[in-house]
Amino acid sequence: MRLVLATRNAGKVAELEARLAGLDVDLVSAGSLPDAPEVEEDADTLRGNAEKKARALFAHTGLPSLADDTGLEVDALDGAPGVRSARYAGEDADDEANRRKLLAELAGAPTRTARFRTVLAFVDSDGVRCFDGVCEGLIATEEAGAGGFGYDALFRPADGDGRTFAQMSSDEKNQISHRGRALDAFAAWLPNRSAGGG
Repeated sequence: MRLVLATRNAGKVAELEARLAGLDVDLVSAGSLPDAPEVEEDADTLRGNAEKKARALFAHTGLPSLADDTGLEVDALDGAPGVRSARYAGEDADDEANRRKLLAELAGAPTRTARFRTVLAFVDSDGVRCFDGVCEGLIATEEAGAGGFGYDALFRPADGDGRTFAQMSSDEKNQISHRGRALDAFAAWLPNRSAGGG
């Protein structure tokens, strides 16, 4: 099965390819498709954005499409940045600017607990199906590590050994990450769906 990944983020594409390597799918990223639509992520939930992206790619290509939206939920900030995680410091902000704003907002905060949440949406001719993944952790007081992307250099997963996601190899991160958990659920479901099992 050809499966369109509704992302142009090279980091996400690499994670998806690694996690789905054992499945009988030919992965195609939106970035490699001519005239693939740029979808505005203006829904007020992660699921809404994921569904919107997957539906747009399915409509454009006619191929099964998989999209995700991920947010960082910080308890001391009442769940922010949440669905606005990629644009936390402004519409054109880069990852570094978003991390700087997060550290500034958390200065002096009594708790730094947080979680990454991913919603995957799969769309084909049968409709849409969603898969969730959550990773609990803490926001560090300073950046550590050169790997990963987004907020990885600030996030210390509760299931880890004190390192941030950015200090881990891709394999280490994928074993415990929010996106890895959502992909595990998708990967467990897909063969049954392909065999007509739902």
